Amino acid sequence: MFTERRIERHQLPYFLQVFNRITDKPIGFLGNVSEDGLMLISQLPMMIDVDFELCLKIPAAQGEFYMIDLTATCLWSREDVNPQHYDSGFRVQQPPEEYGQLISALLQYFSFDPQQASV
Repeated sequence: MFTERRIERHQLPYFLQVFNRITDKPIGFLGNVSEDGLMLISQLPMMIDVDFELCLKIPAAQGEFYMIDLTATCLWSREDVNPQHYDSGFRVQQPPEEYGQLISALLQYFSFDPQQASV
């Protein structure tokens, strides 16, 4: 298992819920994202080296949602600093185009450019 990050990850200041795509049951919240993976924050540890069918439900206009379906392999799972929570790292298999668009939108929305700030 590698410990050094090769891809820049973007932390999410608030969380988007992640669902089991088969059962439509919530399994946790999106902690951070990268081009090839994501971190899930959940109340239970996740099984390592197992493929999960995930669904991200992204808020859209007028209270609607659009879905991003993913198949992802859990690479690691460990206890979070918050009691009764676990962080798990996933590698997304063949990320759909919508996943890349989500990363771009989150990066744009949550980025801060000090040159554009007014004093």
